[in-house]
Amino acid sequence: MPVVFPWADDATPANLQIADSHTAFLGYFRVHRYLLRHRRHAGGWTGWMTREVFERQPTVAVLLYDPRADTVVLLTQFRLGALAAGKPCWQREIVAGEIDGNETPDAVARRETLEEAGAAIYRLIPMHDVVVSPGPSTERARIYCGLVDSRMLGGLHGVAAEQEDIRAEVVAFARAWDMLRTGSIDNAPAIIALQWLALHRTELRADARG
Repeated sequence: MPVVFPWADDATPANLQIADSHTAFLGYFRVHRYLLRHRRHAGGWTGWMTREVFERQPTVAVLLYDPRADTVVLLTQFRLGALAAGKPCWQREIVAGEIDGNETPDAVARRETLEEAGAAIYRLIPMHDVVVSPGPSTERARIYCGLVDSRMLGGLHGVAAEQEDIRAEVVAFARAWDMLRTGSIDNAPAIIALQWLALHRTELRADARG
């Protein structure tokens, strides 16, 4: 049986060797190319391999939830990556955006919520801090639940200078859950967030009732 080394998460020269790294592409995003090898679980080293990593800023994602009404806010916008992957190009999503400069993740969550949904969060609850696709990408996402009053929410939003065209819709949690179950919601941040909410929804509703 293979041995799992106790240093498996320790990226030191004794365990990971990088012979070369350079920028292979620089555009809206950056791709970095590495020549590397690493220790095997069963002992010894892998052969030298070339790998590319897609680099982007860390991001936040926020599921907006109204515990009094038991509703969530879902966004719909065009996504070229989904189209290229053979998925619907208008995706049902949750609020999301990149962390720019010295902004904190909490501040970005509130800013993006205002820009994309026209909403103000009165309580921000951390869910998960995840590596979105650990093989090819550096993208790291902090996922939150943002408690809101959904009574006046909905409509069209987005930053015009960024060509954003976002439709916000308030839907019952039961309907959103059915969208997830039937595959109408098929992007990772929304799925993770809705599954988290399913586990914590009763508690959040009880807190809202006081």
